Amino acid sequence: MIAMNLEDLLVEQGFEIAGVVGKLEKALALIETAACDAAIIDANLAGVSASPAATALAARGLPFIIMSGYSREQLHAKFPGARFIQKPCRPEQIIQALSAQLLNAKNIGNPSRSDC
Repeated sequence: MIAMNLEDLLVEQGFEIAGVVGKLEKALALIETAACDAAIIDANLAGVSASPAATALAARGLPFIIMSGYSREQLHAKFPGARFIQKPCRPEQIIQALSAQLLNAKNIGNPSRSDC
């Protein structure tokens, strides 16, 4: 339900969505096949740490945001250096963080792909 609401919010703000998944295996497959500029991942996908997805995104040079009900301190070891948003959060926080990630990626010369 939260993912669908987030997807609607992002589409309303003009972002294109490459995919929404709730399991680590599907996330890894999407990361490998989808053309995108950035990602938002929950730290916990169906009871499994999403750290392998973060590692895959970093390996592709894709910026990402970690969203979680856990605190930054609780997750730092699994997602070092990741941009973090603690749930619950305001929609503006998500839009600002994603926009900043995309702008930063563009400024450091990452090739452009779809939006998100």
